[in-house]
Amino acid sequence: MRTIRGRFRLRSAVLATALGAGLLLGPLPAQQAVAAATLTNTGFEADGTGTATPSGWSTYSAGGQNAASFTEAGGRSGGYRLSHWSASAYKVETYQYLSGLTDGTYTLSAWVRSGGGQNSAYLALRNCGSAEQRTDLPVSTSSWIRIVTSVKVVGGGCTISVNSDAKAGQWINVDDLAFTSGSTGLTVKGVDLSALKKNEDFGATYKNASGATGDPVALLKGAGANYGRLKVWVNPADGYNDKARVLATAQRIKAQGMKLLVDFHYSDVWADPGAQTKPAAWAGHSYTQLRTDVYNHTYDVLNALKAQGTTADMVQIGNEINTGMLWPEGSTSNWTQLAGLLNSGISAAKAVSSTTQIALHLANGGDNALYRTWFDNAKAQGVSYDVIALSFYGYWHGALSSLQANLDDISARYGKKVLVAETAYPFRLDSEDAHENIIDLPSELVAGYPASSAGQSAWLRDVMNVVEAVPGGRGLGVVYWEPAWTAVTGNGWDPTDPSSGNAWENQALFDYDSRLLPAANWLAHR
Repeated sequence: MRTIRGRFRLRSAVLATALGAGLLLGPLPAQQAVAAATLTNTGFEADGTGTATPSGWSTYSAGGQNAASFTEAGGRSGGYRLSHWSASAYKVETYQYLSGLTDGTYTLSAWVRSGGGQNSAYLALRNCGSAEQRTDLPVSTSSWIRIVTSVKVVGGGCTISVNSDAKAGQWINVDDLAFTSGSTGLTVKGVDLSALKKNEDFGATYKNASGATGDPVALLKGAGANYGRLKVWVNPADGYNDKARVLATAQRIKAQGMKLLVDFHYSDVWADPGAQTKPAAWAGHSYTQLRTDVYNHTYDVLNALKAQGTTADMVQIGNEINTGMLWPEGSTSNWTQLAGLLNSGISAAKAVSSTTQIALHLANGGDNALYRTWFDNAKAQGVSYDVIALSFYGYWHGALSSLQANLDDISARYGKKVLVAETAYPFRLDSEDAHENIIDLPSELVAGYPASSAGQSAWLRDVMNVVEAVPGGRGLGVVYWEPAWTAVTGNGWDPTDPSSGNAWENQALFDYDSRLLPAANWLAHR
């Protein structure tokens, strides 16, 4: 990555060339490339450094700022890249028009970097005979990230476009584009509604963006959600997230036409990489009995869901089981026993419904070494599953580029669909209740994503874009964690303590006035 000073030297050279050619006497004209049926100069290698309109491409700026688009050294795979940058605010488009295409669906892919903060910075497919499609550039100042955009071509033509509307000094890099047949999209655009029933019982209400009170499940479905996720505890102290409450919320989810993901924790409380505590009722059981417990509990809940007409579409056998489950018997220190417990749950789920998808779920979604070690062991032990599910919170789990590298690798290595089963981001830092929020300091945020409505929207958008870009259509989708867990007295984080507070309300998709936030609209992602 060039420094700003290096960029300024380059800009000076470009401007000097333009002045020598007499181009800056008025607005710079768009230079029109000849239309072709194949995308050309996709790596921007044809022209060297400082070319405002690369070979095969055209440049346009209504404000005469064509020079804000230029090639420079530092390509992802070759020697050069396309950059957008200017010392003053600018709007510029670098584009290429294709003609003679066979009608059908096409996907544009590109590797990008961005300093962030622009009014907009995106790839677009326009003039294709169908609705324009866009994908925004994520914030990534050093590592390259691949993004994709898909469109239906009708009439044989399509414009491939790189766009910036930026303030002074803001930049993007683009390289290694490809335009190929095929489509992209996400199957799962989900919301975890595990806390909803308790929240409502303790007085929570929900509103649309205009302030009208409504059913939160319907509001989220209207925003684009097509999956609801529900966690199951065995015998929780507060009586919530047990079988009865899960059945009730599952009916609401299915009534909205959404699909259902059931998340078994195999505990009475939170299960995660740091705690996989056996349910009290199973505490003294042998390993053999625990296998029976897992089977019976899983079958009981899923069969009850099926009996009421709300069959689970996907099931997680365990929650964030980096270190195993049902400690100590099911720890990863004894993979043979862990595999036996997993297979018990899987067998129960398939016995209820053979079409239900089985997901195995770990946290730390940017840690490729963890995932390789874990799933290599699962494969060696003969554990059968359909989906690799990940938790990915950028303030804990690393850069978006790390998530992408992991998703790309494990989906190919194991031949599985991948699902970000948990992500979220704050829209503000202060608390609505007296309990300190999990993320409440500027230093805890992901660089380039402020704690604001816009920052929350950009985070969900960019995680979805990374999942959509997984090769081979193996990116299944994204689930937003606890969007309806707003601050109400009585529904805190600890099921054993009615006075505990909520550390999550600043990451919900409803604001402190209970209104649906703009980030929810990204659930309508293609």
